[in-house]
Amino acid sequence: MGGPPRLLCCLFLALSLAAAARAATRRHEWEISYQFTHSDCVRKLAVTINGHTPGPTIRAVQGDTVVVRVKNSLLTENVAIHWHGIRQIGTPWADGTEGVTQCPILPGDVFTYTFVVDRPGTYMYHAHYGMQRSAGLNGLIVVAAAPGGPDAEPFAYDGEHAVLLNDWWHKSTYEQAAGLAAVPIGWVGEPQTLLINGRGRFVNCSSMAPGACNATHPECATQVFAVVPGKTYRFRIASVTSLSALNFEIEGHQMTVVEADGHYVKPFVVKNLNIYSGETYSVLIRADQNPNRNYWLASNVVSRKPGTATGTAILSYYGGRSSPRRAPPTTPPTGPAWDDTAYRFRQSVATVAHPAHVDPPPPRADRTILLLNTQNKIDGRIKWALNNVSFTLPHTPYLVAMKSGLLGAFDQRPPPETYAHQGYDIYAVQRNTSATTSDALYRLAFGSVVDVVLQNANMLDANKSETHPWHLHGHDFWVLGYGIGRFDPAVHPASYNLKDPILKNTVAVHPYGWTALRFKADNPGVWAFHCHIEAHFFMGMGVVFEEGVERVAELPKEIMGCGKTKGGGH
Repeated sequence: MGGPPRLLCCLFLALSLAAAARAATRRHEWEISYQFTHSDCVRKLAVTINGHTPGPTIRAVQGDTVVVRVKNSLLTENVAIHWHGIRQIGTPWADGTEGVTQCPILPGDVFTYTFVVDRPGTYMYHAHYGMQRSAGLNGLIVVAAAPGGPDAEPFAYDGEHAVLLNDWWHKSTYEQAAGLAAVPIGWVGEPQTLLINGRGRFVNCSSMAPGACNATHPECATQVFAVVPGKTYRFRIASVTSLSALNFEIEGHQMTVVEADGHYVKPFVVKNLNIYSGETYSVLIRADQNPNRNYWLASNVVSRKPGTATGTAILSYYGGRSSPRRAPPTTPPTGPAWDDTAYRFRQSVATVAHPAHVDPPPPRADRTILLLNTQNKIDGRIKWALNNVSFTLPHTPYLVAMKSGLLGAFDQRPPPETYAHQGYDIYAVQRNTSATTSDALYRLAFGSVVDVVLQNANMLDANKSETHPWHLHGHDFWVLGYGIGRFDPAVHPASYNLKDPILKNTVAVHPYGWTALRFKADNPGVWAFHCHIEAHFFMGMGVVFEEGVERVAELPKEIMGCGKTKGGGH
């Protein structure tokens, strides 16, 4: 009777040992420094990795250990780097979120991030200190599926390209942050340029002062993606934008969506792809068009009235008669109408799990947190708040404070789990005069199933509601449903997709809409959950979850040294 279970156990052990033997350690040495760059032809001081922005692509195989030794050579600025989409199972101190999981890396100091990449897919990394992400510290993480494993790709292709989308300002992040904290607010404004793989062209280059913009600088030369006629290509697309929701298109080539945030998607075909900050997708294209001309890759702002020219790159066919860098004979695609919310909503709903890779969610939640997302004025400053609480980061990281018993390091009162939804008009301007700031967090029972419903509403200006991409650290979550209008807890859960919801780590909440997520609180640590728009998180649009922190191993000393841990007094 004991034979088959013992056989299965031995087989599982053999597979685990084989995977462990196959796993490699990928080591990187990074120096973070300010350098003058010309990403959009305009000379600007940027935060670089080994002198470049974007930084190097980290390539690994599922199960590998990644080791990144970071030296902070910014003379006047701290650093922290977040590995976006990597769950950090067993290594919560490597999540790279200043104020949540670590003290920042001080000027001149060295810090080593070590973590396992446990899932294949397309991910990214970026700064998570202040608004530093906007300054250029970002890059891609590409994880291949383990050979012969259960996560093998359910699609075939002949080659692949990586596309990192970004928006770019000429103002420094210091100027942007000072404006956001000012009374009256100095908003960051629309970006000057949209970048593809760190390259773009500022449209008003010729009007700038001599030497300020060099249209022939090699750093802003248009990116070229080469394809062989008749072949199929996987394009891995990631958005690390600070503000902009984007629509991405490869002129003349339909795209089949096959991956989202490291999870396989039931394939669907689009002419163009809506992608929000913090999201990643993979699409397949067939190189089946006329090879004797070039085609545009185009990035356009959606969900905000655009004030930025189309970002472009070039698709060029090997063997064709057109020079690879020659501009296509057409004007770049301008994408759908920027305010067509219904179009973007339909793509969100169409993104479900691949039939052979469905990970069914638990049938019900143990706890539901309903978060109303509003714009508020607190002490004369414009802030964002959840249930009338605008988030602030503590000086002592939560993970360190909770493991060290420093209960005075942050507000111990639990933040509100809901709001008076039945009488709330999300379409009206609401003053919300009782809004406050707080660094309190939500404590989740370890192993429990948690639903979070994000409710969008009108802003301080009439008839205005924006798209917010929300990112959860340390987890993937099931996207159970989207809606437009006010979420009703007594009605809408009946419409949840429990059959084949996609797992993601970042999801959009559409204007005047709601988005419902479910996740298991099964990763010991303290995890940020916030809007991935840089200015919005800076202005308070975020929360923090704690789960099973007592299960976390002893913390490395290197993550300490700030707040109440200064001088080893913890």
